[in-house]
Amino acid sequence: MRASRRLRLQGGLVLLVAAAVARIGWVRRATTDEDASPSASVLLSQVQDLSQQLESLRGELSVARLQLDRAEAVLGYSGRYDIPATLASAIYDIAPAEGIEPGLAFRLVRVESGFDLHATSSAGAVGLTQVLPSTARFYDARLTPSQLYDRDTNLRLGFHYLHDLLIRFDGNLERALLAYNRGPSRVQALLTAGVNPDNGYARLVMLGDTLESTPAAAP
Repeated sequence: MRASRRLRLQGGLVLLVAAAVARIGWVRRATTDEDASPSASVLLSQVQDLSQQLESLRGELSVARLQLDRAEAVLGYSGRYDIPATLASAIYDIAPAEGIEPGLAFRLVRVESGFDLHATSSAGAVGLTQVLPSTARFYDARLTPSQLYDRDTNLRLGFHYLHDLLIRFDGNLERALLAYNRGPSRVQALLTAGVNPDNGYARLVMLGDTLESTPAAAP
């Protein structure tokens, strides 16, 4: 059904573009003909107008394609993880705005909270991305614990925190994820001591394995 609507929309826009191109070609041929009428200036004006319309149609087609791609991706994630489309849409839009690839963002939320907005860990981590109040206060001292249950606020904080960890660990996703789970100071201390900080958490997120309990791995 979605593919059919997509094809109909694209087909209609392509036909409009084709018609505009054909008309432009006819008008241009008319204006270069030796027997062209004295109204050539009018025809040239029409060419300019049609050229502008063609560019506008191309822009509309590009926007329509982006919108269709987004809609299909959101519905795909919604079906894959059995979550409401509104939640899938929020994750899909907020993740790249905070520097995180959407696929990674969905896996992170799945492992952290099982997509439960009201999830709370024994350590006090809150919401979809299991943000600690202390971490939230580092970014915004005015945030209250209750605000961390707000869907968009929680997603923005969690994804922003992961992005900062990626920067701190020079783009090493595995270490950034371990730091997200165990804390950056602890991970760094283990690395400095020559100890492997791996506890299995990073693989769960990177591979998208099903989580049986929260948190996924012991810190």
